Amino acid sequence: MLLDFQKKIIESPLSILLAVIVLLSLGILTLYSITVTQGQEPPNALSKQLIFLIPAFLLMITMLLISKRIIHKYIYFVYGIILIAVMLPFFGQKIAGTYRWLNFGLPFGLQPSEIAKCVIVITLAKYLSDHNLQMKNFGSNIIPFLIALIPAFVVLSQPDLGTAFVMMMPVIPMLFWVGSRPYHLFLFVAPVFSILAASNVIVFAIWAGVMAMVIFFSRPKLWHAVGLYFGNIFLGLFFPWMWNSLRPYQQNRVLTLINPELDPLGAGYQIIQSKTALGSGGLLGKGWGQGTQTHLKFLPVQESDFIVSVIGEELGFIVLLIIMILFSWLIIKILRLALNATDRFSGLILIGISIIFLTHVFVNCAMTSGMIPVKGLPLPFISYGGSFLLSSFMMIGLIMNFGREELD
Repeated sequence: MLLDFQKKIIESPLSILLAVIVLLSLGILTLYSITVTQGQEPPNALSKQLIFLIPAFLLMITMLLISKRIIHKYIYFVYGIILIAVMLPFFGQKIAGTYRWLNFGLPFGLQPSEIAKCVIVITLAKYLSDHNLQMKNFGSNIIPFLIALIPAFVVLSQPDLGTAFVMMMPVIPMLFWVGSRPYHLFLFVAPVFSILAASNVIVFAIWAGVMAMVIFFSRPKLWHAVGLYFGNIFLGLFFPWMWNSLRPYQQNRVLTLINPELDPLGAGYQIIQSKTALGSGGLLGKGWGQGTQTHLKFLPVQESDFIVSVIGEELGFIVLLIIMILFSWLIIKILRLALNATDRFSGLILIGISIIFLTHVFVNCAMTSGMIPVKGLPLPFISYGGSFLLSSFMMIGLIMNFGREELD
C-alpha cells in the first residue's frame, strides 16, 4: 500500500507545485503586510489563511491518492450532497447581507459553493465521457448545462453572481472538447448575448450581423434559421426587464465601470482607489509594507478582491508580471496534461479545472484594473479566503491525480 502511494506521487506532475508555492508565498507575504503592519490582532486574514493551509494540504493529498475509479463511480452521489450543501446557508443567518457561509461556531465559516465548483466539473466529466457518442445531438447538450445551472441558480440566489458565473464557465469548453457541434453551443449562448447586447443600439446591430452570418454558414433549415434569428432579436426586448431586476448596487457597479466619477464616494470608490494603488506602484513598487493606499485603508477589501492592487502598489509591475507568467504557465501546463490524458474522463476534468483557474485570474485582474464591473472573485493561492483555498488545493490534487500518465 505504501509503495503504491509512493508510485502515485512520483508519477504525478509535481512541477505544478512550484508555481503554487511561489504564488502562495506571495499571498502570505502580502497578507502579512496588510495585517501585521496595520497592527491587526489574530484572528485576522493572515492567521486564518495559515490555519486553512493545513486542511487544504490534506485535501490535496487526498485528491492525489484517491482512486480515479472511485471518483468516477461515486461522483453523482457527491453531486447530490453538494446540492444540499449549497442550500443549507439559506437556513442560517445572513453574513454580510448574503447566505453564502455555513456557521459552525468558529471564527470563520465554510462556503460550500467553492467546493461545488470542483464537484460540478467532475460530474460533467463523468456524464460527457459516458455519453461521448451522443454529444453530436443537440438534446444531449441540455443535461450538461442543467448539471451546472441548478447549483449555479441556487448560488445566484444567495446572492453570489461571481461564483455562479464560474460554475457555468467550464460547460462550453468541456462540451467543445468532447465533440459537440459549435453551432449547437452557439444556440445556447446566443440568447444571453442577445439580451446583453441590447444595452446599446450599435452593439446590438453588430451582434445581429454576427448572428446572421453564423446562422447562414451553419445552413440550418429555413424555418429554423428564421425562428432562431428573430427569436434572438425579440429577446433583446428583455434587457430593460433584466436591468430593472438588478439590485441598485449592481446597477451602480455597471454604470461606474463606464465612468467611475459618477459616484466617486460610492460604487466608483473601489475602482478609483484600486487604479490609484496600481498606478502609484510603478515598475518596482513603493516597497513592502509601504503602500499608502493599503495601510491608510483607502483600498477596500484589500485582503481578497483587491489584493492585486496591494501587490502592485508595494512590489510593482515586475512582480505582477511574474504572477501573470506563473498563472499562464500553470494553466498551459494543465491544458497540456489534458491533451496527453490517457482517458477522456481525466482530460475533461483537467479542462474544466483549467477554465476555473483562468476565469478567476481574468475576472480578478480585470476587475482590479477597471476593465469589468466589480465582482468579488479571489485570486487563486494569493487572496485571503479559507473556502477558496480548500477548493484551489483540491483542484491541484485532482490535477496531479488525473494528470498522471498511467491509470490506477
